[in-house]
Order: sequence, then C-alpha cells, then structure tokens
Amino acid sequence: MSELVLVTGGAGYIGVPVCEALLASGRRVRALDVLLHGQSAIADGLEENGVEVLREDIRDPQARRRALSGADAVVHLAAIVGDPACARDPGLSQEVNVEATAALVADAHHAGVNRFIFASTCSNYGRMTDPTVPITEEGELAPVSLYAEQKVRIERSLLNGDHQAVRPVCLRFATIYGAAPRMRFDLTVNEFARDLWADRELEVFGEQFWRPYVHVRDAARGVCTVLDAAPERVSHEVFNVGSSSENYRKIDLVEEIRRQIPTGTVHYVRRDEDPRDYKVSFEKISARLDFRTRMTVPEGIAEVISGLNANEFPEPFDGRYRNIP
Repeated sequence: MSELVLVTGGAGYIGVPVCEALLASGRRVRALDVLLHGQSAIADGLEENGVEVLREDIRDPQARRRALSGADAVVHLAAIVGDPACARDPGLSQEVNVEATAALVADAHHAGVNRFIFASTCSNYGRMTDPTVPITEEGELAPVSLYAEQKVRIERSLLNGDHQAVRPVCLRFATIYGAAPRMRFDLTVNEFARDLWADRELEVFGEQFWRPYVHVRDAARGVCTVLDAAPERVSHEVFNVGSSSENYRKIDLVEEIRRQIPTGTVHYVRRDEDPRDYKVSFEKISARLDFRTRMTVPEGIAEVISGLNANEFPEPFDGRYRNIP
C-alpha cells in the first residue's frame, strides 16, 4: 500500500497545492484543517480528488490522534500564519503555533510516524547585517516578529528535542506568491499585482529591502522532493526552499508589475514596522536534492493578473483572501 501522508492545514494556501502534488506522486493523502478561513468548498474539492479531509482543530488531542492513525509521514503546515495575524491574537498564536505543534510532534512519535516535515520561514533570518550577501541555513537567526520567533523555537525543539524518531526536516520557505485555490492577497507579490491591476494607489515601504520569493506550486514541489529523498539525506536538516536567483527588492517587484500593466500609482513611504531585510541562498536544496524552481516572480505576476482578468478571484479585496479579514 502506498505511503499515507498527513497534511495539517491541507485546505490552506500552500496546503492544497501540497495535497495535489502528493496525490500526483501516488501517495495517499489525509488533510487536517479547521477551515479557519471558510474553505468548505475547497475541502469538498480535495475530497472529490481523493484526499481524506478531517475538518477538525489541531489543538484537539482526539483530532490529532485520528489524523495520525496509520500515517507514515506528516507535513505540518497548520498555523496562525504571518506577522499581522500572530500580533493580533498572540494567545491563539501560542496555542496553535507552539503548543499544538509540540503536541503533534509528541503524538506523531507515539503513533510511530517516522517522517515529520515542518513548514518554517525565511523570515527567521530577520534583519541581516549585510543583506547583499545571501545567507545559508547555517546563518544567524534574527527573528523580528512573533511569528518568526515561534518558528525558530519549534525548529530548535525539533532538531534538538526528545522525539528524534520522527526524523524531522525543517523547510524555510521563501515568501510565497502565485495563484492557488485558497487565494491570498495579503502576500507581497499578489497584493502589489492586485492593487495596481485595480488601478489603486499602492503604498510601498522598505522598497530597497531584499526578500526571497517562491511560487506556491514550487513550495509544494519542495515538500515532495524532501519526501522523495532517502531519510538519511534529509533527516534532522534545515533547507531553504526557493531559488537563489529569485531574491528581489520591493522596488523590483513594482517595476516588473509596471512592465506588465500600466494601471495604478505607487507611493513610496518611510515606515519602521517591518525591518526584515535579507537575501537567501538556496544552494543546499539545489545541490543536495537537485531541486530547481520552475516559476519566476515575473511569471507569477502574469499568472495573478491573468486570474484577475478572468474573474477567478471574485471581489479580490474581500476579507476571505487575507489571513486577517
């Protein structure tokens, strides 16, 4: 019988492409998702495609046990995602991102799960002393938000903790972009493209700050690449997921969107809320696992604009496309 993979947060922005990629690889897939953002139709679609969907809360011990029953591997995506959402409700963020994650790892250990992929973030690198030099997985972690602090905490617990039998792997994803069934327009590339497409004024701060970007389907392929690898090649390792050629400044994103559509206006402002500034190296996952991204930011911008033109995202300024409605 084929491998059964549990995807927590499987009806989310990254979760659906991960489930689809795992199905395409011949694996059986089970998703655990509380549908925090009203993705009932998305969950129905996953079921139609062969995913077993548990519409339950990861904080519930019984739900975790049901989800882990018979699972060979876990892809842990479920979280209160992003700096604004965590800052708005730190208590909920602590419950889900830290306590429920720790409980899931312990439960996975007791259930005999032997592979555990943890979705982390390149935001862990925070504000680099010299952002022009790409940072590797061994570089200093300097989180500047509660969300990144929690990710760093769980990474360290996984890599140095008591449940090593689950053979953890931590994936630090670049900033995600691109069209997906549970679309998000509160991510930089998607948001900038939408606002200028809608002929709105886009306010940009930190336009010279560097950030790496990765398409949501490439992120999903990264998960599959790690699961396809022999455990001894990846276990207890950290991988940045993206491409070294896909580091951009915000001003670069604006200029690329401008090349594709003439609408909207841009206003550059000075603000201090988001001091993250980092270039990231993705040579490890490329060299170790022969992983290459397939999409570029310009192609992702074109995809989002095409979807907006085709009305694939009705009412694109509606709260359902953000993690904070």
